Amino acid sequence: MAVIADDRPIFQQIAERICADILAGAYPEETQVPSTNEFAAFYRINPATAGKGVNRLVDRGILYKRRGIGMFVAAGARERLLEQRRQEFADRYVAPLVTEASSLRLPPEDVLDLVRSALGPTEAAAPTRQESTP
Repeated sequence: MAVIADDRPIFQQIAERICADILAGAYPEETQVPSTNEFAAFYRINPATAGKGVNRLVDRGILYKRRGIGMFVAAGARERLLEQRRQEFADRYVAPLVTEASSLRLPPEDVLDLVRSALGPTEAAAPTRQESTP
């Protein structure tokens, strides 16, 4: 777990840390995540603050409660997180890139060439999602 040390609310950072751990495979689907008390002790925060971060993920369908047992990663949580991340990436980076390229009147091929160049030879040669499926 990472140390809490930025300006965002602590509960938000805890939720993001859990999501990052799910994406990294530290918490596979249907496995238990640490309790709010464990998060509170680790980060030295109030258990209610830790609970707020965990409950945000329950509200999003990433975690679910097993009464008397704890919180678990929901089935399909990793794929939902990946899709959310892809959408955030498109909104935060791709849309402004396209807007700027349009204002410069760059043809799509030139934009793709710039992206490929920025990625370098290894990343640019990687197959796309569509190419990698049989």
